Amino acid sequence: MKKSFYGWWIVAACFMTFGVSTGFPYYNIAFFFDYFRDDHQWPIQIVTLGAPIAVLLTIWAGPIIVPRVSPRLLIIVGTGMTFLAFQWFARLSGNTWEYYAAWCLYMVGYFLAGPIPHQIIISNWFKEKRGRAMGITYVGVAIVGSIGNKVGPYLASKMPYTEALQYMGFVLLIAWPIALFMIKDKPEDIGQFPDGKDHPPVVEAGAVNPVKSQTFGELLQKPAFWFLLVGSAASIGSIAAVNFHMKFVFEEQGFTSQAARNEIWSTASFWVLWASIAGRLLAGYLADRYSKKLVMLATYLVVALAIPSLFLVTPGSVHFVYLFALVFGFAMGADYMLIPLMAADQFGLASLPRAMSAILPTDTISQFWFPNVIARLKEAVGAYPQAIMAVFATAFIGAIAIALLPKHGKKNEALHVQKPDRAPAGS
Repeated sequence: MKKSFYGWWIVAACFMTFGVSTGFPYYNIAFFFDYFRDDHQWPIQIVTLGAPIAVLLTIWAGPIIVPRVSPRLLIIVGTGMTFLAFQWFARLSGNTWEYYAAWCLYMVGYFLAGPIPHQIIISNWFKEKRGRAMGITYVGVAIVGSIGNKVGPYLASKMPYTEALQYMGFVLLIAWPIALFMIKDKPEDIGQFPDGKDHPPVVEAGAVNPVKSQTFGELLQKPAFWFLLVGSAASIGSIAAVNFHMKFVFEEQGFTSQAARNEIWSTASFWVLWASIAGRLLAGYLADRYSKKLVMLATYLVVALAIPSLFLVTPGSVHFVYLFALVFGFAMGADYMLIPLMAADQFGLASLPRAMSAILPTDTISQFWFPNVIARLKEAVGAYPQAIMAVFATAFIGAIAIALLPKHGKKNEALHVQKPDRAPAGS
C-alpha cells in the first residue's frame, strides 16, 4: 500500500520551527531596545550597532556551514545558540563589547536555524506546489512572532525586563523535539518523492539539467543575481529599519511613557505580523500561477508606499496604527517569502542553497546595518521624518532592481514531469 505523502507534515513541522527560531526572536528583540537604551544609558546608535557588528563577524557561517550540514541539525544547533543569546542579553553588565558578543551568538544562531535550512527543506519536498508550501511555512514566522508581541509587553509589565528576556528565551527550545522527531531533510530519506509523486522528476527533452549546481563564479556573472541581491537587500533593509525604529518613532510622535510605547508597539507589531500572513499566502498562491517577477515587483512597490503612513500614528490618531500595520505587514510578508522562490526560478533548484547562502548574508547585512545608518542619520538631522524618508527612497530602489530582472517562464528547471510506464521498485 502506498504511504501517504509526508510532505505536509514537514510543512507543519517547519511552520513551528521557523516561527520559533526566527519569528519569535527577531520580531521581539526590538521591543527591548528602549530598555537597553535607558538601562545602560546607550544612544540609539549603540543599541542598533550590536547586530550589524555581529553580522560582519559571523557572516561566514552561512556560506561555509549551511551547505555542508543537515538542515534539521542546523535548526537544533541554531535555536540553542539563540536561546543562550537571550540569556546573555538579560545579564548584560553595561559594557558595549559584551552586548556585541551576545549579538554575535544570536547572529550565528540566526544564520544556522533561520530561513536557509527551512527554505532548503521545503524546496526538497515540493516542486510543483513549492510556492504554496513555502507560504504556509512562512506563516509560522508571523503567528509565533505575534505571540511574542503580546507576551513580551505582558511580562515586562509584571517583572524586570531582564527576567522577561530570560523567560522568552526558553521558547526557542520548543524547536528541538520537532526537529529531532518530525523533520526529514528530503523525501528520499523515507522513500518518497517530491509532491507525493510515485516517481522522481523526469527532465523533458531540451530542458535545463536540474542536477547541475552553478558555482559562485557562474552566479556572479549573471546580471539577474546582482539585481536580485540589490533589490532584496534594499527592500529588506528598509523593512528592518521600520521594525527596529518603530518604537522610537512612536516615542518621538508623542508616546512618551513606557506603558504607552509598549502598548502602541505591541498593537502595531502584532497586526503587522498578522497582515503579513495574508501577504505570504497570497504571494505563494500567485507565484505558483503568474510571473514571479511581477508579483515581487508589486510587493516591493507596496513596501515603499506603506512606509510614510507610519507618521500618521499619533496619540490623537491612534486608529491609524491599523492602516499602517495592515498595508506594511501585507507587503512585508510577501517580500520575505518571494526571495527564495525567485532565486529558484532564476538559477534552478540545484543552485538554490549556493545562491541563497550568498543572498541571505547580503540581505542580513542590509537588514541589520541599515537600521544603524538610519539611527545615525536621525541623530544628524535631529528628527525621524527625514530619516524615514531615506528608508522610503531605499525601498523604491529595491523595486527598480526587481523590475530589471529578466523575465522567466512560469515553470523552471523542468518542474513538469512525465509519468513513466510504472513506478520504480520499492516506491
